[in-house]
Amino acid sequence: MKPHDMGVLFDECAAQRMGTQVHLDRPFTIGADARTHYTLPQLAALVRDAAGWLTAAGAGPGDRVAIVKDNHWDYDLLACATVRAGAVPAQLSAHLSGEALRTLLARLAPALLVTTAQVLERGRREGADLAAVARATLVLDGALPGTLGMDDVRGHTAPGPHRRHDDEPLVIHHTSGTTGVPKLVVHSTRTIIGKLARFESVRLPRIGLRRSDTLVNASAFAHGRTFCWTASALSMGPAAISIITTQDPNLADPVLRAHPPTVLEALPASFVRFQPLTEGLDNPFRRVRLVISTYDAMHPPTVRAYLRASRHRSPVWLEGWGQTETGPLTFRFHTRRSVHRTSSGSGTRNLGRPVPVKTRLRVVDPDTLRPLPRGRAGLVLARTAACALGYVGEEDRWSAKRHGTWWNTGDIGARNGDGSIDLLDREVDRTPQLSCLRTEDLLETRLPQALECVVLAEPGRDPLPVVVTADGALDRARWKEAVRDLPPLREPVALTWDQVPRTGTGKVRRGELLHRLTGRSDTSGSGRWT
Repeated sequence: MKPHDMGVLFDECAAQRMGTQVHLDRPFTIGADARTHYTLPQLAALVRDAAGWLTAAGAGPGDRVAIVKDNHWDYDLLACATVRAGAVPAQLSAHLSGEALRTLLARLAPALLVTTAQVLERGRREGADLAAVARATLVLDGALPGTLGMDDVRGHTAPGPHRRHDDEPLVIHHTSGTTGVPKLVVHSTRTIIGKLARFESVRLPRIGLRRSDTLVNASAFAHGRTFCWTASALSMGPAAISIITTQDPNLADPVLRAHPPTVLEALPASFVRFQPLTEGLDNPFRRVRLVISTYDAMHPPTVRAYLRASRHRSPVWLEGWGQTETGPLTFRFHTRRSVHRTSSGSGTRNLGRPVPVKTRLRVVDPDTLRPLPRGRAGLVLARTAACALGYVGEEDRWSAKRHGTWWNTGDIGARNGDGSIDLLDREVDRTPQLSCLRTEDLLETRLPQALECVVLAEPGRDPLPVVVTADGALDRARWKEAVRDLPPLREPVALTWDQVPRTGTGKVRRGELLHRLTGRSDTSGSGRWT
């Protein structure tokens, strides 16, 4: 089945008698009981019920519905219910600050805010009255003064599916927000379903999903990647899907062991946090044949650990690079043999080639925007039919990143002789001394105790390295050995994982981290294309 109408996706999968079993690490916020196991007909019924709730709360065709809650897959169930009702869902991460959420809600001007008491109370503590920005607010886990509770909307008949044109707004997602308040990205059915999800819904050799697969997804479910994944994964009818909402390996381990994945997708930060589980012959990743990673490049030691943990004859790691505005732009495969060659620290910053037929890339001079020869570093521009419709409330910002038919990614890279792209840095984070990203790869390879390394660029000074370890300690003798042949770096700062500010997808907020450590927030790059 090819995905098309997200408003009836679950209904159509149930009608096809797909036997997919869905397992959750904890119950949905929108579930009426503590259920952690669903069939597709049960999920379809839940989506229909939710469409009735939203309609009763006042959402109708053309309205925007903002969804802000704890991280779980019911973000996408609520989004599908919103689409069924004819409205446009805007999925906002509860990981954002109250100020950022208020800013995004003001841009959206939603007819309905769907949220939880915890989100509203945290917003008020941070000085942001989130409910005041929406025409109405539905609280999923209680009732607060001036809002609707579930008792006010339960039992209302679900509306018939509302059809919309393929080029009309379908869904709104926000970018990661590593450099400030995220942008609100509008996608249509044509761009995110027709061009992205359908491309994934092909049973390609080795990397295509099979009906016998057990899929595990440990992601940030407010973001655009999982909305697309929901469409493609369900339409392929795998045997089982397991949803993991936590980055705590001790909480994830029971679900992974109960339903060992054959296909694993997770946030880069989740891969790092779960890495201790790869050790041992009985590790929960022993059946994995395919690993999928997006959002950020993975460091070689982590890729090697998962491929080594699999008992499959030839497991594959599929790494995709792209943006919320464009979807995947390039892809690259890692195997045990290919990551073994990176043991010297050459890294995984080669992003691979553009997606065939779908994407074109060029590297240009940041000042003149003229194409550069292969091997020269510059801004990476992309051309894809999957490009979004625009930014909500920031039309000028969108226009500044469009150059005719080309999209400015804001990344600095170089094109190799084989057409692949090496990613060097975000333009806003670059420094003339070195590539921060490549240096991070080298340091992680040379420092086995490091969970993550971050190199921060500060104007007029040597780059500042941050080493994230389990206990926030760093062996200085090992550090000196690791940087012996690198350009000058300042004395490292050692932190624990939780001491590093992160986005909802686990990316490091480099600007905020730099400000915490130095009191400065200015960068070496221009930041014109953030």
